[in-house]
Amino acid sequence: MPHPEPPRSAVTPRALSRAPGPLPRRALTDYPRDATGDPRDATADPRGAVRNPPPRYGATTWHGRPAGRRGRHRVFLGAALTALTALVALTAGAAFATMRQPSGDQDRAYLSTDGWPASGQGAYALGDGRPAVSPNQRPAPIASLAKVMTAYLLLKHYPLTTDEAGRPFAVDPADVADTAVRRAEGQSVVAVQAGERLTERDALAAILLPSANNIAVLVARQVDGSVASFVAEMNATARALGMSRTTYTDPSGFDPGTVSTALDQLKLAQVVAGDHELAAMMATRSYRLPVAGTVTNTNTLLGQDGFVGMKTGSDDAAGGCFMFQSWRRTATGVVALTGVVLGQRGHNLITAGLAAARQLVDRIAPNPAFPSRAPA
Repeated sequence: MPHPEPPRSAVTPRALSRAPGPLPRRALTDYPRDATGDPRDATADPRGAVRNPPPRYGATTWHGRPAGRRGRHRVFLGAALTALTALVALTAGAAFATMRQPSGDQDRAYLSTDGWPASGQGAYALGDGRPAVSPNQRPAPIASLAKVMTAYLLLKHYPLTTDEAGRPFAVDPADVADTAVRRAEGQSVVAVQAGERLTERDALAAILLPSANNIAVLVARQVDGSVASFVAEMNATARALGMSRTTYTDPSGFDPGTVSTALDQLKLAQVVAGDHELAAMMATRSYRLPVAGTVTNTNTLLGQDGFVGMKTGSDDAAGGCFMFQSWRRTATGVVALTGVVLGQRGHNLITAGLAAARQLVDRIAPNPAFPSRAPA
């Protein structure tokens, strides 16, 4: 049965300054999902059809009386051949199903025929060009992309130079208790202990690499005196940057009330890309914290396909989100492609966001530059 075309999204010249061209059909499609977002039963084909069940074999039929050893041998031989046939059929069916199914979220086709993500929203700017935006730009949860604003404000309060550790942040028993509560809720946290002292650089790494909600809240409280005051500053800064459709309700993005659009987050991405210390931290693969030990960046695209940053985000409300920058080789030279995708869906939401961004980047400017260049 032919696979139906994905729905097309209307793109107008007003909303899109440089939309990608038509996207070639891809053989790999998303897994079928039910209303809760869970995969359907394993008997469902990736294209939505139900696979034919494996053949069923009944008991061996005895034709006449098995006289003597020779008759028994014939019956046993027939049963063995029947079992062997069934095994071959089942093995071939499993191999065929494996060939037809995508091997993971990174193998799915996330883009629609108009070149934009088929779900959620996206925006990008190639070099100094005007931003291009997908349809359906509306405020939506952004999960941990909110931490980019948190890190940006931290550096506005306390600028860093390359060799500086920055101001200290003390961990007290209330921070340890808060971390325990957040861990029990399934939030992203790093281990802390009372009396621990994090440097500003430590705090930035914890917020941006493993996406620690507990450190984002700790920083917010110690920078502005309270989380509420810090959130108010986040919103004031968003307005100053022209992010008119963004509302921050917490410094970590765990609250689904923290919402934005891909275009608004692109405006922030372009600003933070110009901050050397912030951009360098977002391009760092791993970092060692005093108590938590070595933490790794959730952005697994670093050093691949020209990607040098920036920040992932994911939860049930937001889906997979990714603010990114990738160096591309174009007819006019090497330029940075900066962009954002929001609301991507998959079994692993972080992987879904990364894969959608990679497909979008490859569609816009297919030749990466410096594919292995990223700070260690």
